[in-house]
Amino acid sequence: MKCARFAPRTVNEVCRASRISAFHASCPSQRRHFRSQASLNESLLTYKLLIHVVLGAGAGTALYHGSRHLHLTELHAEAPPAPVEVKLEKPKKTKGLSKEENRDTISSQHLQVKRSWENPGVYAWGLNSGKVAAPDSDEALIKQPRRILFFDGLLLRDIKLDRNFGVAVTEKGDLLQWGTGFSKDIRQPTHTLTGKGLTAVTISKDRIIALASNGKVYSLPVSQEDQAKGAKPMESSWMPFWSSRANVSYRLLQPQNMGWGEKVSSISSGLEHVLLLTSNGRLFSAASSSEEFPARGEMGVPGLSWTTRPPGPYDQPHEITTLRGFEITAIATGDFHSLALDKEGRAFAFGDNSSGQLGFDPSGESPYIDAPSLLPISRLYSGTNLSPRVTSVSAGGSNSFFTVDATRVAQPGEASAAKVGLGRITADTWASGQGILGTLGTGRWTHIQGTPTKLKALSGLFEFDESNNTVVPIRLKRLSVGSTHASATMDNVTHVKAGTSSSTNSRNDTNWGADVLWWGGNENYQLGMGKRNNIALPGYMAPLDAAAEKAVGKRREEHRFQITPRHKVDVNGRKVSMEQRVECGRMVSAVYSGV
Repeated sequence: MKCARFAPRTVNEVCRASRISAFHASCPSQRRHFRSQASLNESLLTYKLLIHVVLGAGAGTALYHGSRHLHLTELHAEAPPAPVEVKLEKPKKTKGLSKEENRDTISSQHLQVKRSWENPGVYAWGLNSGKVAAPDSDEALIKQPRRILFFDGLLLRDIKLDRNFGVAVTEKGDLLQWGTGFSKDIRQPTHTLTGKGLTAVTISKDRIIALASNGKVYSLPVSQEDQAKGAKPMESSWMPFWSSRANVSYRLLQPQNMGWGEKVSSISSGLEHVLLLTSNGRLFSAASSSEEFPARGEMGVPGLSWTTRPPGPYDQPHEITTLRGFEITAIATGDFHSLALDKEGRAFAFGDNSSGQLGFDPSGESPYIDAPSLLPISRLYSGTNLSPRVTSVSAGGSNSFFTVDATRVAQPGEASAAKVGLGRITADTWASGQGILGTLGTGRWTHIQGTPTKLKALSGLFEFDESNNTVVPIRLKRLSVGSTHASATMDNVTHVKAGTSSSTNSRNDTNWGADVLWWGGNENYQLGMGKRNNIALPGYMAPLDAAAEKAVGKRREEHRFQITPRHKVDVNGRKVSMEQRVECGRMVSAVYSGV
């Protein structure tokens, strides 16, 4: 069993860490530390004894010669040294501080959680040539997280970022757009598609695909000019027999032959294609760009091309019939490839595989796979006593990520004494694709990675769950993948009830959130660490609100950003269930307050 790799930073975390000291002691690095410390103590003791012997002999020799030549010299015993006064470190003054002020002082994580509730909004950083990370600034690069003032106090349902445009869905379900790709003259985020009850949004190279709560899928151009000049459909009104033209140009992506009560429940788009997942677990694909028709197999329909497409709109959805019968539960898309996960934990991949992003070794003769292919995840655990099950899929750019729950099972003929930990789950993360910029997160700068490789920094992690009084695996809560960089939000134990009636209500009872790690390409400072070098291993970034951190003075703990989990809090006088989320885009990153 491995140690939890996240060192405690608060009083609460110290208490939790003390309960897993036995597991720390089982780590080879810890055992080496204990052995080396004991050896050092023995060496020091031997060295001190040797010094005393040598000094004692020298003193005797000096006394002998002194008695022969200096008979009149009087020898006096030295006075015993005065006892050393032991001074204890004075406790930090907390007089006059309220319980909440004391919590802010002793815990950076508590302050971060508090600030996220009091000041919801959006932090963004990275490339700003398209006025996306900082719409009001002419700086080409935003090196560290900065608030977009327009979003102060606002909660969002979703957000997506490209190098030249950004889109967001408001709490009310309206679409906001900004950036030079939308308009070179308008700096502030602007409402475009409104009144549709949108819940999620995804983007291609030149279009926006938005999902409404009723299952309708809207596709509209990014450019404000195209929205104004394009064909605008007729829309019905709340008044009977009354309709009017839409305010912006858009198209509806409507899968055919939907079952009773079936609707689109999830969407994900690459640069030229979009996947539509229905509530019945059926998967459809469609063209999502006005410029290019998908031609790398990412649609999942063998033989489909611009010349062989059926009659009708170029962006009509096509059911991926080879997945019929598999109940798909999750989807993900890179630039030109697709991933699908079914309810049994089986992962399928199709599309561009020139960098091995599908999890198979690439072939120069056949760089594309146009039919969903089952990933042989079980091969990754061959020869072990673990049975794997894929729990999530994520993709972006030319990379794919898979999280796996590997369960300890008994092997045929295994002795009863060896069947220790049966049923124990180890959570692992695997990556494939292009790693020359460090996007794989494995610590290696690999050009092409076909066979998935494990992210050791995000695999085999455990911690003690106080509520259930047991050791549990640390999984990934969410993984956001941009064009060249990625971020993982850990599903570690969190605490957001400090000072409430359901908590201890102690002065030292603090809140803490989930750990967030970043890695990959950093040429435009999209990792938010203030430096430009690419990073091949997951690492931490500083807290978002540096000014608030400095205001409370020095801390003994290491400062790092932790994200606030979902919790019901007061926002502008109303109770709202909200959380912070990370979004990695094309050379841009953001953290926003989501509902």
